[in-house]
Amino acid sequence: MSEQQEIQAIADETRAWVNKVIMKYNICPFTRREVERNSIRYTVCQETRMELVLQALLDECQFLDAHPEVETSLFILPRGFEGFYLYLDLLGIAEDLLVEEGFEGTYQLASFHPDYCFHGEPQDDPANFTNRAPYPTLHIIREEGMAAALASYNEPESIPERNIAFARRKGSEFFVRLLQECKKPD
Repeated sequence: MSEQQEIQAIADETRAWVNKVIMKYNICPFTRREVERNSIRYTVCQETRMELVLQALLDECQFLDAHPEVETSLFILPRGFEGFYLYLDLLGIAEDLLVEEGFEGTYQLASFHPDYCFHGEPQDDPANFTNRAPYPTLHIIREEGMAAALASYNEPESIPERNIAFARRKGSEFFVRLLQECKKPD
C-alpha cells in the first residue's frame, strides 16, 4: 500500500466511524447535518514529533479560516500518539497554543482516542466509548457553528449523560464490534 493509499484508508476508517457510530447512534446530534452537507474535513497528519504536529494543527486552523464552507475538521494522528497520556499532553499544549495564536473564541478542540478514558472512571467502563475513535483525533470545532447548533437544541447539557447511559446499556463489546466494522468502510 502506498503512503497515499494508507492516508486515504485512515481517513476512510475515520469517516466510517463518524457515519456508523457517531451519526447512526446520535452520539453527536449535530453530525448528520454536516455529513449531509459534506462539510467535515478529514485530515491525516503523518507527523509524529510534537512541534510538527502542533504546526500542522495551526495550519489546519488557517485552512478553516480560508474555507468557511468547511464546518469542522477531524485532525487524525495515526502514529506517535497511541499512548493516551502522551495524547492528553498534546491536547493540553494544543489548547494553550490555540489561545496563544489568537484562535480562542474561533475554534475549540474535542478529543477522541482509541483508549479514551474519562478521568476517575475505570478503563473498561463502556461510557469511555463515547470518546473512542479508530485513531487519536483532535476535532477542531468552529465555536460560532457550535453555538448556533446548541442554541437550536433542547437541553444540550443532557447530551453527555444520554450518551453515557446509552453506552453503558449497549456495553463494551457492542462498541468494540462497531469500531472493528469501521475498518471495512463502505
